[in-house]
Amino acid sequence: MDSSIAPSPVGKRGRNSSVILTDRLCEKRVAKRTKFYDRKCAGLYVSITAVGAATFSFKFTDRQTGKQRTGWLGVYNAETFTVEDARSRVYGLKARGGEALAQTFRDQKANKAKRAKTVAEIIEERIDWMKKPVRKPDGEMRPRLEAWENTATHLRRFLGARLGKTLAGDVTKHDIATLSNDIVAGKFGRPSVSNARHMRKAASGLFNWAAEAGRDYVTASPCINLPKLDPEHPRTRVLSEDEIRTFWHGLDRNDLPYDRRTRLALKFELVTMLRSREVLGAHRDELFDIKGKYPRFDVPLKRVKKRRVIQQPLSDLALEIIKEALTSDDQQFVFESPIYKGQPIHRKAMADALRGTKHETNKNKTKTTGLCELLGLKRFTPHDLRRTAATLAGDLGFDDAAIAKCLDHAVTKKGETIVPTVTGKVYNHSQRMKEKRAVLDGIATELRRIVGEPVAEGLEHGGPRLVA
Repeated sequence: MDSSIAPSPVGKRGRNSSVILTDRLCEKRVAKRTKFYDRKCAGLYVSITAVGAATFSFKFTDRQTGKQRTGWLGVYNAETFTVEDARSRVYGLKARGGEALAQTFRDQKANKAKRAKTVAEIIEERIDWMKKPVRKPDGEMRPRLEAWENTATHLRRFLGARLGKTLAGDVTKHDIATLSNDIVAGKFGRPSVSNARHMRKAASGLFNWAAEAGRDYVTASPCINLPKLDPEHPRTRVLSEDEIRTFWHGLDRNDLPYDRRTRLALKFELVTMLRSREVLGAHRDELFDIKGKYPRFDVPLKRVKKRRVIQQPLSDLALEIIKEALTSDDQQFVFESPIYKGQPIHRKAMADALRGTKHETNKNKTKTTGLCELLGLKRFTPHDLRRTAATLAGDLGFDDAAIAKCLDHAVTKKGETIVPTVTGKVYNHSQRMKEKRAVLDGIATELRRIVGEPVAEGLEHGGPRLVA
């Protein structure tokens, strides 16, 4: 067998001319990178580095461009990919024809470039995709995923910090599970099962998106069959009657450090059972029949968690709060910011008011004392006011289905009858205003009794409601 090597002509780039490639030659030790071309299969060559790594490639002419191109075939392995395997691969490629051959390596090069993306790169690309404005069901242009900021935070803070420099295709299930365990153990701040769960959800969305046809940054998501996290304990904080009384009257004090509209918004959340974001964005145009018999507040779907319009009846107590909050005919937002005129209060204003605000440089030191501490109450959140109102309604004997409607929860049970979820989602779009109004009027009456305010005549006995 002729395995002699002819030296390259003087003045040309150093490489060896054709030889008959053998497995033994691929295992040859060289002082610097050396290429050996195969005499038996035109275009096939092996490149051997000084550390002993041998890789097969195939050189051919791209008929579309007329230029010479090189396609990578694989790494030599005495057991899995030998010289004969490389020759067979080239013969198969040649049999497909010139254009097909070129396209194969074009695709291979493109896929290789895609698979070379790091986790940090696909995170930023994913964030750009999430926040891109698209037309929503109500006709407005808003980000594709409206909660993209929270998802971006979990991706950057956890996944990017730990695996940002890793190739996306190299991330394993073990990597995600280890990261998750470290979050729970407190290696990223306060121990939090919730943060670990949110990280997993964000990572799963990222890798599923990255594996979609057209992107192909990864072949499959590493976020499958992960070990189950410990269950999170649901919050059960409900204010007692004494706490409600202290809280309600305390909000009327003039010596508190938080503006009056923020305090009114806290009352409004308790009275209406709505979420903070739904309450704080309240606009004049969303109030209907305020001086009529059936006043209501329509929350547009862009502010609602489930992206559906809420029509919430307004009790006489809710109307009193609105009347006090709207101090002029020019004021468009019910709970207008005291700092930024013409804008609603910031979405975190109520939560910050209850717990207090922190120093930017020293987060362990309170800058402004929270209302809970000032009023001597055990700590609670704005969301706990919804739970408190729902508990009051339950104690008054209202049906869970009616309470669920007031909370904008899916109704799956009416009494002892199970209601299919699809019924409420697809077929029945009734707002159940009569039932909701009865619940909210009942809560208003009960709150007046608790805080010691007079109840409008007739309401205490379920009679006709009077507008305040």
